[in-house]
Amino acid sequence: MFVFGRKSLENREGVDQRLIEIDDLALEISTIDFGHPRFSGLRTLQDQQALFESGNSKCDGIDKKSKHQSGRALDFYAFVEGEATWEKTYMAMIGAAYLQSACMLGYKISWGGFWQDSPGQMFGWDMGHVELDD
Repeated sequence: MFVFGRKSLENREGVDQRLIEIDDLALEISTIDFGHPRFSGLRTLQDQQALFESGNSKCDGIDKKSKHQSGRALDFYAFVEGEATWEKTYMAMIGAAYLQSACMLGYKISWGGFWQDSPGQMFGWDMGHVELDD
Protein backbone atom coordinates (compact mmCIF):
# COMPACT_ATOMS: atom_id res chain seq x y z
CA MET A 1 0.00 0.00 0.00
CA PHE A 2 1.24 3.47 -0.87
CA VAL A 3 1.34 6.47 1.47
CA PHE A 4 1.72 10.17 0.73
CA GLY A 5 5.00 11.76 1.70
CA ARG A 6 5.23 14.87 3.86
CA LYS A 7 5.62 17.21 0.85
CA SER A 8 2.61 15.75 -0.96
CA LEU A 9 0.49 16.20 2.16
CA GLU A 10 1.69 19.80 2.54
CA ASN A 11 1.01 20.50 -1.15
CA ARG A 12 -2.65 19.52 -0.80
CA GLU A 13 -3.30 21.64 2.31
CA GLY A 14 -6.36 23.87 1.92
CA VAL A 15 -8.01 21.57 -0.62
CA ASP A 16 -11.72 20.81 -0.22
CA GLN A 17 -12.23 17.92 2.20
CA ARG A 18 -14.20 15.93 -0.40
CA LEU A 19 -11.23 16.03 -2.73
CA ILE A 20 -8.96 14.92 0.12
CA GLU A 21 -11.24 11.90 0.68
CA ILE A 22 -11.14 11.08 -3.03
CA ASP A 23 -7.37 11.53 -3.07
CA ASP A 24 -6.81 9.22 -0.09
CA LEU A 25 -9.01 6.48 -1.53
CA ALA A 26 -7.44 6.86 -4.99
CA LEU A 27 -4.01 6.26 -3.49
CA GLU A 28 -5.35 3.23 -1.63
CA ILE A 29 -6.81 1.59 -4.74
CA SER A 30 -4.22 2.74 -7.30
CA THR A 31 -1.71 0.27 -8.68
CA ILE A 32 0.65 3.21 -9.34
CA ASP A 33 2.15 5.32 -6.56
CA PHE A 34 1.60 9.06 -6.93
CA GLY A 35 2.12 12.36 -5.19
CA HIS A 36 1.43 16.08 -5.41
CA PRO A 37 3.90 18.67 -6.73
CA ARG A 38 4.25 22.26 -5.54
CA PHE A 39 1.21 24.41 -6.39
CA SER A 40 -0.90 21.28 -6.90
CA GLY A 41 -3.59 22.26 -4.41
CA LEU A 42 -4.85 25.60 -3.17
CA ARG A 43 -3.29 28.55 -5.02
CA THR A 44 -3.16 32.23 -4.28
CA LEU A 45 -3.94 34.72 -7.03
CA GLN A 46 -0.22 35.45 -7.30
CA ASP A 47 0.63 31.74 -7.65
CA GLN A 48 -2.04 31.32 -10.33
CA GLN A 49 -0.85 34.35 -12.28
CA ALA A 50 2.77 33.17 -12.15
CA LEU A 51 1.76 29.74 -13.46
CA PHE A 52 -0.26 31.38 -16.24
CA GLU A 53 2.58 33.72 -17.22
CA SER A 54 5.05 30.80 -17.34
CA GLY A 55 2.71 28.84 -19.62
CA ASN A 56 1.94 26.19 -16.99
CA SER A 57 -1.76 27.07 -16.69
CA LYS A 58 -4.49 28.18 -19.08
CA CYS A 59 -6.17 30.21 -16.30
CA ASP A 60 -4.95 33.74 -15.55
CA GLY A 61 -6.58 33.83 -12.11
CA ILE A 62 -8.75 36.89 -12.84
CA ASP A 63 -10.68 36.66 -16.10
CA LYS A 64 -10.40 32.89 -16.10
CA LYS A 65 -10.17 31.53 -12.58
CA SER A 66 -8.78 28.13 -11.73
CA LYS A 67 -10.56 25.76 -9.38
CA HIS A 68 -7.21 25.60 -7.59
CA GLN A 69 -7.93 29.11 -6.30
CA SER A 70 -10.93 27.81 -4.34
CA GLY A 71 -9.30 24.55 -3.28
CA ARG A 72 -11.51 22.49 -5.60
CA ALA A 73 -8.72 21.07 -7.78
CA LEU A 74 -5.65 18.93 -7.23
CA ASP A 75 -2.71 18.02 -9.46
CA PHE A 76 -0.69 14.83 -9.28
CA TYR A 77 2.28 13.01 -10.77
CA ALA A 78 3.13 9.32 -10.93
CA PHE A 79 5.97 8.07 -8.74
CA VAL A 80 7.67 5.13 -10.44
CA GLU A 81 11.02 3.56 -9.56
CA GLY A 82 11.82 6.40 -7.19
CA GLU A 83 11.18 9.16 -9.74
CA ALA A 84 8.34 11.56 -10.51
CA THR A 85 6.94 11.05 -14.01
CA TRP A 86 4.04 12.32 -16.09
CA GLU A 87 4.17 9.39 -18.55
CA LYS A 88 0.71 9.07 -20.06
CA THR A 89 0.12 5.39 -19.30
CA TYR A 90 0.77 5.93 -15.60
CA MET A 91 -1.29 9.11 -15.53
CA ALA A 92 -4.24 7.31 -17.14
CA MET A 93 -4.06 4.55 -14.53
CA ILE A 94 -4.03 7.10 -11.70
CA GLY A 95 -6.84 9.09 -13.36
CA ALA A 96 -8.91 5.89 -13.40
CA ALA A 97 -8.25 5.41 -9.67
CA TYR A 98 -9.51 8.96 -9.02
CA LEU A 99 -12.65 8.40 -11.08
CA GLN A 100 -13.32 5.10 -9.32
CA SER A 101 -12.78 6.55 -5.84
CA ALA A 102 -15.04 9.55 -6.57
CA CYS A 103 -17.75 7.18 -7.76
CA MET A 104 -17.36 4.98 -4.68
CA LEU A 105 -17.69 8.04 -2.42
CA GLY A 106 -20.60 9.55 -4.36
CA TYR A 107 -18.77 12.66 -5.59
CA LYS A 108 -18.55 14.02 -9.13
CA ILE A 109 -15.18 15.00 -10.52
CA SER A 110 -13.60 15.89 -13.82
CA TRP A 111 -10.25 14.48 -14.89
CA GLY A 112 -8.03 16.60 -17.14
CA GLY A 113 -7.13 13.52 -19.17
CA PHE A 114 -10.52 13.86 -20.87
CA TRP A 115 -9.97 17.50 -21.88
CA GLN A 116 -9.05 17.38 -25.55
CA ASP A 117 -7.88 20.28 -27.70
CA SER A 118 -8.92 18.48 -30.88
CA PRO A 119 -11.13 15.51 -31.74
CA GLY A 120 -9.42 12.16 -31.89
CA GLN A 121 -6.74 12.86 -29.30
CA MET A 122 -6.03 9.80 -27.20
CA PHE A 123 -5.56 11.79 -23.98
CA GLY A 124 -6.44 15.30 -22.86
CA TRP A 125 -3.97 18.06 -22.19
CA ASP A 126 -4.06 18.01 -18.37
CA MET A 127 -3.71 14.37 -17.34
CA GLY A 128 -2.34 15.24 -13.92
CA HIS A 129 -5.41 17.20 -12.80
CA VAL A 130 -8.71 16.39 -11.06
CA GLU A 131 -11.38 18.79 -9.86
CA LEU A 132 -14.75 18.72 -8.15
CA ASP A 133 -17.72 19.11 -10.46
CA ASP A 134 -20.37 20.77 -8.33
